[in-house]
Amino acid sequence: MVGGKWLLLAAASVMVPQAAFAQEDELIGRAVALHRAGKAKEAVEQLLPQEAARAGDPDFDYALGLAAADAGMPGVAIPALQRVLAVQPDNAQARAEIARVYAMAGDIDTARTEFDTVVADPSLPDPVRQRFDRLVRDYARQIAGGGNSLSGFADAEAGYDSNINQATSAGTITLPAFAFLGPATLGASARRRDAAFGQVQAGLSAQAGLSRQTRVFVSALGFLRENVDDRGFDQAAVTGTAGIGHTLTNRDVLSLSAQGQQFWLGGSPYRKSYGGIAQYTHRLPSGKALSVTGSYTRLDYNGGSGRDADRFSGSLSYVGRNSYASLNAGVERTGQAGFAHLGNDFVAIQTGLEKPVARRLAILASVGGEYRDYRSADPLFLAGRRDVQLDASLGLRALLADGITARPRVTWTRNCSNFDLYDYKRVTASIGLRAEF
Repeated sequence: MVGGKWLLLAAASVMVPQAAFAQEDELIGRAVALHRAGKAKEAVEQLLPQEAARAGDPDFDYALGLAAADAGMPGVAIPALQRVLAVQPDNAQARAEIARVYAMAGDIDTARTEFDTVVADPSLPDPVRQRFDRLVRDYARQIAGGGNSLSGFADAEAGYDSNINQATSAGTITLPAFAFLGPATLGASARRRDAAFGQVQAGLSAQAGLSRQTRVFVSALGFLRENVDDRGFDQAAVTGTAGIGHTLTNRDVLSLSAQGQQFWLGGSPYRKSYGGIAQYTHRLPSGKALSVTGSYTRLDYNGGSGRDADRFSGSLSYVGRNSYASLNAGVERTGQAGFAHLGNDFVAIQTGLEKPVARRLAILASVGGEYRDYRSADPLFLAGRRDVQLDASLGLRALLADGITARPRVTWTRNCSNFDLYDYKRVTASIGLRAEF
């Protein structure tokens, strides 16, 4: 409804430029000033303590309803705007606002009915009527199942990677199982290698409404990364997803999907993975959300390797307007005897933000950590492996044109392991260009 909100505000400037608050008193004046300054919640906090005493005053109720709507508080906004309409049934502005709030609360039927009433007003200017007509048509599509949608993106990136194979910088290590032979010299592919790289990725997704609350979706994602003068660690992947999502009456969403991926390393097939994902998303005010996700993935490595494994994981995530955080934990278990040491238990946490610093520029930052416990003893190291991996990134997102952004960034990784072979550092610096439609 963000687009609808701005249509309504534009309509307001045509219909009632200053009349809505012509007789505002000091309290309403302060609240309106806060609202106009983008502080809708603070405006509600100014007005709400006086609601019992002043309910029925259309100026007061309109100021409270409009501020509560923009603060994401439909439970406050709807009664206030209903009181305005009880006194002023021909107030098209209040009726348009209450329609917007009903839509925010998920009651599309009532929102459409209210907008139909506004559009039927013969005094409504034609430019405003045309804007509202578009909103009504959009609600009609939602009532019919939402129609179909198609979206996609393409992303190109180039930069430098200090450790393309995620390997140790040590030249020799000691293997406890063969300690009597002295330190073992590592081959070139087992030591840290750096290279410039270029990568591209692109995705396409489609949705179709089966009913007002149920939609099916499919997506495809392709990825290719090539290193300059070091093709043995080039990577490529193709991922496909298909699923169904259902919106509950409280606007929470339950989705089930199947996913498969083919991954190539050095130009050769390396691993296939496939599985299922279940997710429950609870919507919070102001576009925020909490999600609980469970997934199962089967990992099949090329050549029938003993590394084949089953991976089970669960996660809890929060997404805000400019930030996110997630907690993920699970197990990965191999099935063949003699390879149990390759399975692990893991727990990971990540958080990040996007902070606008100008109209077309934002800072991107993230930090994360993961602990992996390989419980079975490794036959060469005669102990269980334990890793702690730390990751951080810092970058910018610059809007060059509608749907086109540039993104320079730097990433840092430190994997601390009790086995020297898996202890490494990694830094990348890159710049990318992304187009979305």
